[in-house]
Amino acid sequence: MNHKNNIDKILILSFCSGGGLMDLAFEQAGFEVAFSNELDKDFSRFYEEGMSSWSGEPRKISYIGDITDVRPKHLQEIIKNRSFGIVGGPPCQDFSLQGKRVGFDGVRGTHTYHFYEKIMDFQPTFFVMENVPGLVSLKNTKDDFLSILDLYREDYFISHAILNALHYGVPQNRERLFVIGVRRDAFENASLPISDNNWFRWPEPIYPDAAKSYQWGEPSFKNINEGDLPIPPQELCVSRIMINGEKEKIPNALEFFNLKHPDKINVIEEGDTYRPSFKRLHRNKYSPTACYGNNEVHLHPFENRRLSVRETLRIQGVPDNYVLQTPGKLTKKFKMIGNGVPVPLAYQIALSVKTFLIELKQHT
Repeated sequence: MNHKNNIDKILILSFCSGGGLMDLAFEQAGFEVAFSNELDKDFSRFYEEGMSSWSGEPRKISYIGDITDVRPKHLQEIIKNRSFGIVGGPPCQDFSLQGKRVGFDGVRGTHTYHFYEKIMDFQPTFFVMENVPGLVSLKNTKDDFLSILDLYREDYFISHAILNALHYGVPQNRERLFVIGVRRDAFENASLPISDNNWFRWPEPIYPDAAKSYQWGEPSFKNINEGDLPIPPQELCVSRIMINGEKEKIPNALEFFNLKHPDKINVIEEGDTYRPSFKRLHRNKYSPTACYGNNEVHLHPFENRRLSVRETLRIQGVPDNYVLQTPGKLTKKFKMIGNGVPVPLAYQIALSVKTFLIELKQHT
């Protein structure tokens, strides 16, 4: 499929693209990523490898460098006379640190604020920003982040929500913050009713309140009385994505960190995810998160090893034809995957955005 020749697709400019997980989801929903940007050179290489193998055509990061260096004049030929959107998940670490110290003035130099500046520079018809839920739930960052949202509201209708990937068919109990903005002047000639509150229909959960709705697999020391709760849907259990044997036939399945003390790790019971690290997943339960780097190590349910790159990609909902070919660099690979948005969740949001844009066009 040639994305460049399909004029019916809605254009996307992707900033802070990482390995392309959000881009992949939006393309699954029928959008066209016309531009991508990533600062990290390793992530950019992973994007090229993964997105090329997934799409079946050569793909690469359009601009490797700081988001602040990208100007509308650089992309005039791409966005000329076209409606387009901007998507991205700006890193949040420096936001929380600076926000804690000096308040709103401190966030002006952060990736989150620079993402806001790109929206103001380019004035897209819509944008989608993804980030950690702490930006609106933690005292240290909430007021400053909401101040940035107020800046958006001068030109955009804004809606934000915290959604859990587990509720959308991902075997991972992980919340993410999403912010949707649609330019106010896009509604000037539209009969579609809209107000500043509850104007965007966020995707309905497929499995609402899933963590409390099923008899999840647990270690023997957890005495949980779940009564007559049903067994969980297979879609939400890690058993369907774990690789057991024949790893050499599956791309990235042999890529995992070796255990330094395998005998000590071997005694950790299946389902013991209540530890600070070296959490062993249960085959009949979801994964707590997808952060499988040096900070929080997750183990295969019954093989005495850490999770592989492929298993981690699967927990993020990434298709198996997204293949990372660069050897080694395991720390960077796990970081890239963990930083990404769960693909099925982003896909549902992309569909909701697409539906909204279609309705807007029909009422104009």
